[in-house]
Amino acid sequence: MKAFVTGANGFTASHLIKALERRGDETIGLVRKSSDLSRLSGCQVKLIYGDLCDFDALKTAMTGVDVVFHTAAYVELGIVNEAEMARVNVQGTRTVLEAARAAGVSKLVYCSTIGVFGDTQGRVIDETFQREQTDFSSAYDRTKYDAQQLVDQFAAEGFPVVSVLPSGIFGSDDPHFGPVLQQFLKGGLKLWAGGSRITGIVHVDDLAEAMLLAAEKGKPGDWYILSAGDLSTREMFEILSRESGVPVPAEAPRFLVRLAGNLLDPIGRLFSWQPPLSRERVHYVYDRCVRVDASKARRELGWQPRSIEATLREFVEN
Repeated sequence: MKAFVTGANGFTASHLIKALERRGDETIGLVRKSSDLSRLSGCQVKLIYGDLCDFDALKTAMTGVDVVFHTAAYVELGIVNEAEMARVNVQGTRTVLEAARAAGVSKLVYCSTIGVFGDTQGRVIDETFQREQTDFSSAYDRTKYDAQQLVDQFAAEGFPVVSVLPSGIFGSDDPHFGPVLQQFLKGGLKLWAGGSRITGIVHVDDLAEAMLLAAEKGKPGDWYILSAGDLSTREMFEILSRESGVPVPAEAPRFLVRLAGNLLDPIGRLFSWQPPLSRERVHYVYDRCVRVDASKARRELGWQPRSIEATLREFVEN
């Protein structure tokens, strides 16, 4: 198989490329001139330098490709460049879809997010759930929802695109929550906010495997939720504590966390600075809860993810 991967130097994409290469597949990756390529060290991927919104460049790069994996995204909560996020996540997705269709690609696998369902208020939902939240919790939430709408539109028009919707993506080189867990394991995290917050987990390599299965077995137009399960943040730290012997961090008072978010948010916007707490981040910690059932991917794709415990254990062992 010849595969084209957007955002090739990213966390998810780099693991996907390594999985493709282990199978002997030919890979082409889209990166920017400014991209850090350290995650692709040792890979044989052919790199194409360009912008996600450049239709002509994408169409040329996709010519002769069997499957496109669209993983590139602007992922951030808090103080973000909303216009740039919309350009990357929405317009970029539209351009990838248009170029893949024009190039005659036989299948496209789109890496979405369970965030498109909105706040489920703690209910466990599957792919049949109809979003009830009328507003959006973040610019990321809105732009990924809009991008998913485009994907579904192309699928309705007959383009063979499959969507995978991962929960929280974990791995030892995770750039988002990974540094927090590493700080905890070093004994440097004494206080944490939102111990009761529910977090869904999927190992990045299991996500890569699911994307390969979606390319082979996924039904065009279908969605596949990807999660090994969920647990509270406190339960997560308790598992890591049992494995490492590091004490679970104390719970920060909720009123102080909310106060800090309200104070730091305008300062961050004024100085174009990403504070550790903002109104949006506090909202995700205390007010928003999405829980999912990933049995469809297990049943239809034959996906068999590792356990939550095994995923977290990797942080302790590395």
